[in-house]
Amino acid sequence: MTEVKPSGLRNPEKAVRGLGAAALSLEGLTLLLGIAPIRMLGTGHPTAAIIILIVTALAAFTLAGMMGRPWAWPAGGVLQIVLIAGGLAHWMIAAVGVTFGLAWLYVLKVRRTILS
Repeated sequence: MTEVKPSGLRNPEKAVRGLGAAALSLEGLTLLLGIAPIRMLGTGHPTAAIIILIVTALAAFTLAGMMGRPWAWPAGGVLQIVLIAGGLAHWMIAAVGVTFGLAWLYVLKVRRTILS
């Protein structure tokens, strides 16, 4: 008798990796799009904020490509914490961190549901 997967997906691990990669890719794109408004507003510490945005966007894209590794999932959570701490340079970075942190919690919940 064939084993029935509870999620109904042919390859649940691959589907979950795709979801995590999509979330991190969207986050990286959002971070890069945040450069222009922060530069134009000039409030807070714009140079530090732009550096934080670029570094965290690169980290998000790198993690999106590494979702097959088990350490990439907790690293995605650490990225959200780093962004929230980046609010010291500009409050909008913390807002992105909170928003995508909540999205990341949902991704982890979906992952747990599908893979259990």
